[in-house]
Amino acid sequence: MSVDTPRRIVLLRHAKAEWSQDSDHERPLADRGRKDAPVAGRWLAGAGITPDLTLCSTAVRTRETWKLVVSELPERPRTVYDERIYEASPGELIAVLNEQSDEVQDLLLVGHNPGVHALADALSGEAEGDLLATMNRGGFPTSAMAVVTFTGSWKSVEHGVGRLTAYWAPHM
Repeated sequence: MSVDTPRRIVLLRHAKAEWSQDSDHERPLADRGRKDAPVAGRWLAGAGITPDLTLCSTAVRTRETWKLVVSELPERPRTVYDERIYEASPGELIAVLNEQSDEVQDLLLVGHNPGVHALADALSGEAEGDLLATMNRGGFPTSAMAVVTFTGSWKSVEHGVGRLTAYWAPHM
């Protein structure tokens, strides 16, 4: 695959989780999260997005979200669980994206706020219509997704490199 290949990054915030006095990392999905995650998967499938690679935080709620999302996709992509995604800043997430092989065309990242929302905003140098305003006004709720396209290698991912082409949340 050429470095001039159009690529797509799908940023998915985990589904709604239970509140707990226990470790934040170990929080499971709430009932609403277990209902919303498959809906997110159906949206991805309906949009014709099947990632080549999914990078998922190691937190329980992100792993549970991904399990429910991927069950709705026509095929299961290679999945890597990466502890660096948990509580990552946009810069840390960009560093993870920069490491990816240029054989990957479409990548899905399952993570957490505020990092996922901030990353979607930072990467989106352009947006279709009022998508950027809609995304920022909505605050990137649980199970929300932003789709950012760019041309170039994964090493070239940086602030403003992409175009926000889709934004979806289950209760929009």
